[in-house]
Amino acid sequence: MLIFPAIDLYDGKAVRLYRGDYAQMTVYSEDPPALARGFYEMGASCLHLVDLEGAKTGETPNLDTVRRIRAAAPLFMELGGGIRDMDTAARCLDAGIDRVILGTAAVTDPAFLREAVEKFGEKIAVGVDIRDGKVAIKGWTEKSALDAFAFCRELQTLGVKTVICTDISKDGAMQGTNRALYGELSRKLAMQIVASGGVSSIEDVKALRALDLYGAIIGKAWYTGAVDLKEAMEAAI
Repeated sequence: MLIFPAIDLYDGKAVRLYRGDYAQMTVYSEDPPALARGFYEMGASCLHLVDLEGAKTGETPNLDTVRRIRAAAPLFMELGGGIRDMDTAARCLDAGIDRVILGTAAVTDPAFLREAVEKFGEKIAVGVDIRDGKVAIKGWTEKSALDAFAFCRELQTLGVKTVICTDISKDGAMQGTNRALYGELSRKLAMQIVASGGVSSIEDVKALRALDLYGAIIGKAWYTGAVDLKEAMEAAI
């Protein structure tokens, strides 16, 4: 299982939200490229990036910061937040991002999703953010009527290879990950599933590894020192 350390970007800084609440934001670093370089030096092979401003507005205000992060470390990088049309997806890939994550647009614009998958293939992932069993959109500020599992099955049929599933109620709360959710996803889907939200201990990492997931994202737990990144990567093997 791959471990993706996370850098959430807001105003060019690395931040974390509590349960997706923009009013409860903590700034952890004003130098995201240095963070990426540090992850690489610890032995990380991949990095999960989110443009939190883009997730709300549909724009890419942190793309210059993303380019500097790309230049700072030779990691496999995926980026989500504000990617809602083909031009934006192409610009992110041209900036050196290896895989772009569609969120809101995958729900609201199925034609764009199909076109992106047809053109970019495995370079397209979908972020399925789950609140009360439904798919949340627009930076988690709105809950759609879509059932999360039904949506994932639709994505699989379309040819999407990778989904990043976040249980919003667990994100940033340091209360453990939703192992039952990821176990069910693993059983029902033939996709690369990345667990996101609430990974707050080595026990969480070991439990997700036992579910044979493709990857797990570690955010706040690393920033607060609750999880040692090297130890997490060893537990994920």
